[in-house]
Amino acid sequence: MELRQLEYFLTFGRMESMTRAAEHLRVSQPSISVAIKKLEGELGVSLIDRSRKRGTLTRAGQVFLSRVEYILTYLQDAVVEISDIQHPSGGTLKIGITPIMGALLFPHLLSAYQKQHPDVKVTIMEEGSLLIREQLENSELDIALLITSQLPPTLEVLPVKSGQIHVCMSRANPLSSLDSVPFDRLQEFGFILFKEDTFIRQRILAECSRFHFAPRVLFSSSQIGTILSLVEQGMGISFFIQDIVPERPDLVMLPLSEPLFLEVGLAWKKERYLSLAAQNFINSSRGVFAA
Repeated sequence: MELRQLEYFLTFGRMESMTRAAEHLRVSQPSISVAIKKLEGELGVSLIDRSRKRGTLTRAGQVFLSRVEYILTYLQDAVVEISDIQHPSGGTLKIGITPIMGALLFPHLLSAYQKQHPDVKVTIMEEGSLLIREQLENSELDIALLITSQLPPTLEVLPVKSGQIHVCMSRANPLSSLDSVPFDRLQEFGFILFKEDTFIRQRILAECSRFHFAPRVLFSSSQIGTILSLVEQGMGISFFIQDIVPERPDLVMLPLSEPLFLEVGLAWKKERYLSLAAQNFINSSRGVFAA
């Protein structure tokens, strides 16, 4: 039984797709298939039900997946811990960030950190909050800066900012003269939202459902600049956390009449070994936000 076989099986089990697993691992689908069949031969049991077009894990496969995940996670932690002993000032750090955090908060944190720890190799992944959460739980990231509202209990959080969701609109919008915006009035306008893998989008769509309307989503993007420019041109409205977006003369940011709040912070997996590089990033970030 080889570690490579276990890694291939774990990736397939998480993604439930040979195609996606192969893309993620950057290997051919036959390589994954052969590795898993060898595992099945050694264990004497089928791990995948191949009677359907899309293979699914058998009961034995589900049990084996949970054990393999545990084994590989703690093996990775052991390797990192030994590396910390050998190279306490170096190492690697994988950080996940969301588009908003990447544009506005993260540059200050990274700059302060790299001045103090120039020998650490930092890898940055920019995705929506929901995908970043999944990657943290799957131990694919060391730490992340994201919306931390409703995070699972398996993740530890360092709160960074609490903010109210504001409606972003053109100054020419008829609602722009209000002190606060009733949510049901928003159904009159098209929505320009972040992509499907973002928590703020899900929160807004849930609020639409609560007010019994389906919004007209005109455009979805992961780029803040694109969204702001479209709103500025009067194409529709969008939503941001207060004080996150710099002021623009042709834009108005207004609170909702029934306030919605989101929390922003650093998050990492509780039961994993936290590398010295990650610990130092957390401590450095504390210093930045305390300043």
